[in-house]
Amino acid sequence: MKNVLPIAVFGILACAPAQAQAPAAAPAAAPGISFTATASVVSQYMFRGQRLNGAGFQPSVEMAAGSFTLGVWSNVVLDDKVADSSDPEIDAYGSYTMTINKDLALVPGFTFYTYPRAPTNAGFYRSTFEPSVALNYSIAGFKLTPKVYYDTVYKGATYELTAAYAVPLAGIGSELGFSAVAGTYKLRDVANGSTPSVKAWGDYWLVGVTMPFQLDKESKIILGYAYTEGRDAHLKHGNLARTPNSLAVGRGVASISYSVSF
Repeated sequence: MKNVLPIAVFGILACAPAQAQAPAAAPAAAPGISFTATASVVSQYMFRGQRLNGAGFQPSVEMAAGSFTLGVWSNVVLDDKVADSSDPEIDAYGSYTMTINKDLALVPGFTFYTYPRAPTNAGFYRSTFEPSVALNYSIAGFKLTPKVYYDTVYKGATYELTAAYAVPLAGIGSELGFSAVAGTYKLRDVANGSTPSVKAWGDYWLVGVTMPFQLDKESKIILGYAYTEGRDAHLKHGNLARTPNSLAVGRGVASISYSVSF
């Protein structure tokens, strides 16, 4: 879920003796709390157009309470394909949905990325923090989400636009969830301890589809496939000439997930 580069919150009552008292107002109901646990296996670990590793196991737990969401997501490498990649990665995230009207919501959030075993002597950070703000806009069945992230450690922003559309499959009680993502990033300090700093920039895109299969009221299996690619991605160390980012590639990613809510 996160890029590692050197080479994812929160009255007064009076009445007359012969006057009937008005009933006290009922207290507002507290928002219900729900949890969703998901276990996923992916054929490639891709993030913003960069291949961070090969196949991975990605468990997560998410809590929702009204408009608040908090969760923990992680990646454990199953097929190590990228030298010096941090394993595992454990990310905490959260968001708050501020509904403006039935079609529009503002969603501030954050992700705290951690890499407990990252080799800092090789230029890796062991944690980064990325606040974000998004707009969710629905129109004619499409959900459009422009989003801005800012990484306080890498010192740079990512701008991203996501479009999603679902096609019901009533005959089998499922749906096809189509999504497309386009983004660009520019980071000023991606290598830990480097003087002068190492800059990174590039673009990426993704198109994907998912199909959930409900097993019972609380659980489901989700099959997915996406193709994603990083483009025009470079690194630049101080005044030296820029070099291509070797992690920015195009890959297809197959996934299978089991999710249970309680």
